[in-house]
Amino acid sequence: MERYQLYGGGGSPYSQKMRAILHYRRLPFDWIQITPAIRSQIQHDGPPVIPILRLPEDQSLHVDSTPLAFKLEERHSDRSIIPDDPAMAFLSNLIEDLGDEWVTKMMFHYRWDLEIDQVYSSRQIVSDNSPRLRGDDLKQAAEAIRQRQVGRMPLVGCTKQNKPIIESSFHELLAILDTFATRDEFIFGTRPSLADFGLFGQLKTLASDHTSMLIMRNTVPSVYDWVRRLEDSSGIEGEWHNFADMRPAVSELLKFSARYYLPFLKANANAHAEGADTMTVDLGGRIFEQPTFKYQVKCYDRLRKLLRNEQVEALRDLLAETGCLQYLE
Repeated sequence: MERYQLYGGGGSPYSQKMRAILHYRRLPFDWIQITPAIRSQIQHDGPPVIPILRLPEDQSLHVDSTPLAFKLEERHSDRSIIPDDPAMAFLSNLIEDLGDEWVTKMMFHYRWDLEIDQVYSSRQIVSDNSPRLRGDDLKQAAEAIRQRQVGRMPLVGCTKQNKPIIESSFHELLAILDTFATRDEFIFGTRPSLADFGLFGQLKTLASDHTSMLIMRNTVPSVYDWVRRLEDSSGIEGEWHNFADMRPAVSELLKFSARYYLPFLKANANAHAEGADTMTVDLGGRIFEQPTFKYQVKCYDRLRKLLRNEQVEALRDLLAETGCLQYLE
C-alpha cells in the first residue's frame, strides 16, 4: 500500500487526533511537521488549517479532521472506528463533536490562561514549526505567537467570566473518563471509536501543557495514561459493546453534553440566525458568553440531521433520559 502524508503540528490537537487514527488503522503514513516553508509548497482549496492529508494515488490535499476520518472509512474497511450499531455510531459522532468543539475550549484556556503555560506553549509551537530558530530569535518569535494567541482567547470563549465553567467542565470530564479508563477499555467497547479519538486530540494537548498536565497526572493518572497510550493503539484488538450493554460512562458523557455542549450549540445557532454578534447561554447556573461561530452552526445542523436519519426508539429514549433530545430535535 502506498503511503499517506500527514502534515501537522505537535501542538495541534486535530493533528494528534488524525495521527492517532492512522496509527490505530495501521495505515502507512509519513508524519511531516509543518513549517512556513512547507506550507507555502502545499497550496490547496480548503481553509488554511492543519492537519492536511495528502492522498497517495493522486497527491491531492484534504483538510478538517472529521471529514478526513470519514474519508479513511470510505477508503479502508479494516479496523473501522465507527461502531457497527447505527445508534452507537450516532453517539460516537456526538461525543467526537463534543471533543472537537467544546473540549477544545479547555485546551485553549489552559494553554493560554497562565503565564507559565503561555511561555511553555509559545516556545514549543515555534520550536516545532521553525526548527532552525535559536536564542533571541526563538524568544522573539515565541513572544509574537504568545501575544497573538492570548489576544484570540475571547474569540473562542476563553474569558475570565467563562473560566469557572470551562475549568469545572474539564474536571467533570476527567472524572467521567476515570470510571473506565484502563489499557484496553474505550467508550464503546474494547476498541477505540471516533469518539475516543475526538476526545484524545484535545486531551493529548492538555496532557502535554504544563498546568493541565499536572492536574491530570495528580488527580486522574489513569486518564493521563489512557491518553498517552492512545497515541499509538495499532496493537489494540477489541470488540464493540452492544447498545443495551454500553458502559454507564456513555450516559454520563451524554449528560455532560446536555449540561454544556448542546445548550451552547443551540444558543450559538439561535444567535447566528438572529444576526447577533454574540451568543449568551446559562450553563449550570453560570452565564457563558462568546462571539457567534458560523462553523459551530454547521456542527449543530449536522448532528440534528444525523438524528433525523436515525429512527431508533432506544436511541431517542437514551437521549431523552440524558437531557440531549430536547436540543437535537
